[in-house]
Amino acid sequence: MPLSEKEILRFLMQSRERISAAAWLVVKDAHVAEDIFQNTVLKAVTKDVSFEAEAALFSWAFITSRRDSLNWFRKHRRESVGVDEDILTLIHHDWQNDHLNPKGNRFEMLRDCMEELPQKSEKILRLRYFEGLSCGEIADSISITLDAVYKRISRIQNSLRKCVELKMQPGGNQ
Repeated sequence: MPLSEKEILRFLMQSRERISAAAWLVVKDAHVAEDIFQNTVLKAVTKDVSFEAEAALFSWAFITSRRDSLNWFRKHRRESVGVDEDILTLIHHDWQNDHLNPKGNRFEMLRDCMEELPQKSEKILRLRYFEGLSCGEIADSISITLDAVYKRISRIQNSLRKCVELKMQPGGNQ
């Protein structure tokens, strides 16, 4: 039997912090994140969608909130600094699988791996994901080709992925 409107509202209000936090990670604005959460709630009760379980509702709400956040970010790219979709995906999996990973969460592991990066790699990540520079702007600022920026970012992301996976293995270096 599908969840009633009252059950949907109750559950979403209980999950407000997690869903809003997912939006905030992208938009970096509490008011916008709250608007996105409220729109997600509105969609949950007005769209022709039914949910058989709270887990299905949470997954739908999280994905809807994330998609709306990314759409907002794309429209307001120059006004804010967001987080790369790969990092958001890592956080998404971490939040959904928290109880499955007794060794600690992936976000902490990612942070540890980022601290181990060489200074040049850290600078490229900072410029791209925290200062919001385009790859072309990064190429100009550090005097390398655009293709080199793409390759370095790809290598850095692969390195971070492998580092996190290694830390997650039994006996992994935490």
